[in-house]
Amino acid sequence: MSTLAEISINRIGKSGAPHRGIELDSEGSMQVQLDPKLKIGTAKVFAIYGKGGIGKSTTSSNLSAAFSMMGKRVLQIGCDPKHDSTFTLTKKMLPTVIDVLETVDFHSEELRPEDFVFPGYNGVMCVEAGGPPAGTGCGGYVVGQTVKLLKEHHLLEDTDVVIFDVLGDVVCGGFAAPLQHADRAMIVTANDFDSIFAMNRIVQAIGAKAKNYNVRLGGVIANRSKDTDQIDKYNARTGLKLSAHFPDLDVIRRSRLKKSTLFEMEPSPELEAVQKEYMRLAAQMWLGSDPLPAVPLKDRDIFDLLGYD
Repeated sequence: MSTLAEISINRIGKSGAPHRGIELDSEGSMQVQLDPKLKIGTAKVFAIYGKGGIGKSTTSSNLSAAFSMMGKRVLQIGCDPKHDSTFTLTKKMLPTVIDVLETVDFHSEELRPEDFVFPGYNGVMCVEAGGPPAGTGCGGYVVGQTVKLLKEHHLLEDTDVVIFDVLGDVVCGGFAAPLQHADRAMIVTANDFDSIFAMNRIVQAIGAKAKNYNVRLGGVIANRSKDTDQIDKYNARTGLKLSAHFPDLDVIRRSRLKKSTLFEMEPSPELEAVQKEYMRLAAQMWLGSDPLPAVPLKDRDIFDLLGYD
């Protein structure tokens, strides 16, 4: 059986350089250009980025649920080796695309859609791309194989919204691959220095990919934060805008423990407010907005703006 490491070496070349004829996708980037045949199609595609542990999976899953409640056909793709992005939608840990491909020696034609696509809350389709074993392979290859499988099985033709939930703030190499497919990138952040520092690096990555792909910045989602004053200060300097604000509420934490989206929790006034904010955000994202021409700050400038005395 072929391993993912061997597949990646064969794809990139044993010297570590791309095969002849493959162009790099931006200055200094080691990621190859997107195969035009792997474009997703007519669906609106969003990539959710942010600092590790900031709540991207919770945000992505509740956004998927909100889109589905608008009557949209939704596909959520988790891009994290933990493969827990869709946990609250499906109530279980799903096998990853890479796990499934390994069972058939990477002969994708032997797979059926039900081997790697699973139904979730309110009809949301759920896929966990997973990631390569530590120290081997490339996350971009994993994302590429996932999209390829979905295309081969015609699963993107009847989809209105695709949400990529992307690992942490790793914006180099393979885990920037969803930016090659996305129309808009949304950044989840908290109202603290470390989260905003990570957001600044993501802004840099999106700017680099925007030179060769359609992806543009869509907005900032404040999460787990009572206030947004530090986020607002950064946004004012860079040209970003706040799209939604979710406070640090216990009901949100409990929803993960109960393997549930927020739309399945016991009603309460504070929960109703959060549900309405998710529905408002989904409607706003569906209608679309002008891209944000944000200019990232230098590291020193972030320290001067927000940082430590």
